Amino acid sequence: MPIKLAGFLRTTLPLGMETLKDCDNDDYYAVWLPDHLVSFWPDSIWTPEFTDLAIHSPSPHRHLDALTVAAAAAVMSEEVSIATMVVDTVRRHPAMLAQTALTIDHLSKGRFILGLGSGELENTVPYGFDFRKPVSRLEETLQVIKLLWESDGPVDFTGEFFRLEHARMDTEPFGGRFPRIWIGAVGPRMLEITGRYADGWYGSGSFTPEEFIQRHRIVRESAEKAGRDPEAIVASYMAPSLIGEPDEIVEMLEAPLIRAYILQLKAADLARFGFEHPMGGDWCGIHDLDPGKLTRNFIVDLLGRVDPKALLAMLPHGTPRQVAEQHKAFADAGAQVLKILDYGGMAGTRFAATSAQKVREAEAELLRMCNPAR
Repeated sequence: MPIKLAGFLRTTLPLGMETLKDCDNDDYYAVWLPDHLVSFWPDSIWTPEFTDLAIHSPSPHRHLDALTVAAAAAVMSEEVSIATMVVDTVRRHPAMLAQTALTIDHLSKGRFILGLGSGELENTVPYGFDFRKPVSRLEETLQVIKLLWESDGPVDFTGEFFRLEHARMDTEPFGGRFPRIWIGAVGPRMLEITGRYADGWYGSGSFTPEEFIQRHRIVRESAEKAGRDPEAIVASYMAPSLIGEPDEIVEMLEAPLIRAYILQLKAADLARFGFEHPMGGDWCGIHDLDPGKLTRNFIVDLLGRVDPKALLAMLPHGTPRQVAEQHKAFADAGAQVLKILDYGGMAGTRFAATSAQKVREAEAELLRMCNPAR
């Protein structure tokens, strides 16, 4: 397939559904919707002292339910697929995920993608959800969803996390095809699960094209072992980027919310690029992050120890053309769907005002580079 773009529809207030129309065309494979209760940004620095974004939004955690927003997007669009990126399988029972996915797929006339992941601490532990063994829970969720979709009549199931007794789901799939399932996966076990069950792979978390190739290979080999066609699994790539001229990039790297991105990165990943993580060598990034517990004094000290070079090593950055070139390297490595996500807007309202335009410029450059026959 030709290289396609992924659009982005935020699920925070203010909602901005009007941006959906910009992606409802053949350049875009899907529009991705994040699913969160809590954002990654620490409360203690979401204040006017640290960012003027806090003047316009009182909290970074004003999230709406992604599946509900996806249903609205389904009836407000005609061509582009609508995808969650991603719903965790800790907070939702697989029977409800199965029914909701069928519902949105009917609303969209077959354009819904149920994007799933194993979950993150900030969305689960503060609310009392059991975050133990999240990968095993994800795999069992996939088993239950497919059992309910594909069985003719009532089914029974006894697993480690879920139990079904004479359960049924008689709603037929739209057009005779069940909703597609995509999985966000980085580690070997998650990649193997993706190959066994998924129709698509969110390849976020690969910081070099070589890493992407290695992880994609695990997905494909797993699919082959399961008797599935590895070519049918769509591979995608997304990485937060900093888009701007050199002087803008320097200014972005001084912004507290940009520096706080270090909290989302694993110490082991930084170490591979020759940097020490200011949270210590055992820090596991988003899986350890609870933004509500990080005090102002702690964050101020932490941000003072962030090496801007470490962020530049991990994030695509530069002018729109330069960022497009960096994404093209992942297309050359096998990514078929690419999402350019600009984090530069988190540096403040001045950068946020031009962020969407910079993304559009980078997307146009990327399409020209990857699809010269356009």
